[in-house]
Amino acid sequence: MEGIEHRMVKVNGINIHIAEKGEGPVILFLHGFPELWYSWRHQILALSSMGYRAVAPDLRGYGDSDAPDSVESYTCFHVIGDLVELINVVDPDEGKVFVVGHDWGAILGWYLCMFRPDKVKALVNLSVPFLRFHPEIKPVGFWKSYYGSDHYISRFQEYGEIEGEFAEIGVERVLKGYLSDFPVSLPKGKLFKRPLDEENTLPCWLSEEEANYYVTKFQKTGFTGPLNFYRNLNRNWELLKPWVGSKIKTPAKFIMGDKDLVYGVPGMKDYIHNGGFQEDVPSLQQVVVMEGVGHFINMEKPDEINQYIYDFFTQFH
Repeated sequence: MEGIEHRMVKVNGINIHIAEKGEGPVILFLHGFPELWYSWRHQILALSSMGYRAVAPDLRGYGDSDAPDSVESYTCFHVIGDLVELINVVDPDEGKVFVVGHDWGAILGWYLCMFRPDKVKALVNLSVPFLRFHPEIKPVGFWKSYYGSDHYISRFQEYGEIEGEFAEIGVERVLKGYLSDFPVSLPKGKLFKRPLDEENTLPCWLSEEEANYYVTKFQKTGFTGPLNFYRNLNRNWELLKPWVGSKIKTPAKFIMGDKDLVYGVPGMKDYIHNGGFQEDVPSLQQVVVMEGVGHFINMEKPDEINQYIYDFFTQFH
């Protein structure tokens, strides 16, 4: 990770850790769950060599950034507040950046464009398309009705419960389990399908050394901060009522793998390919579905993703 600089910046009343490299227009990289700035290591090195300044924060609650105690401090408003101020810090002259998001980072990328389109030049989102609000159905109830109470979003809701179960099987097991094969179902006592004494085989795109970087950081911080994002899904749904039906007008490109768990959600393919997505994001320029690729697309196929990002953003100079 040579040449990547690390610093803490004070934004929105908390300290956020950022990793950065390069000179030129800023690209802000937003990670997902259970990840860190480090998930963008391939993009930081590549895009900084292509004439961009790559900036990747640890979101609040993650890694070396502050993790406020209260669950209520992790709403979309808090996190977007962090990002708006961060953009002003890293690009004080223009106050407007390119954004790339993955997983939760993609959700935040859509929100950022919805609340503050003046802050984003163009957006590349990975793995999670814009999710249309349903004014009557709360998200946690929606997931539960489709997938039952073992679904990970349902299991994440109760403060402290899943943390206790994660602690029993150990941080290393949890992280390697997630990064290898994101589990949709987390039945009690059988969290990651395999017996505890069985070795966790990492995918070819993730080395033992890379996986251990995550393990080291999460051993210090635990999972509560990251899980609090999920614990605000229903609260966000209430807060977002004024934006029901609003369109994302920022130029956008969307990329996902056909093996991604999100692609298999009921109704998702229809929404993405048959007009709904384009209707909600009228400036959506391209949707790419990569064959044989799973959820952690930016780590699985870094060269292709780097090229997609570069090709898209060069239009906007």
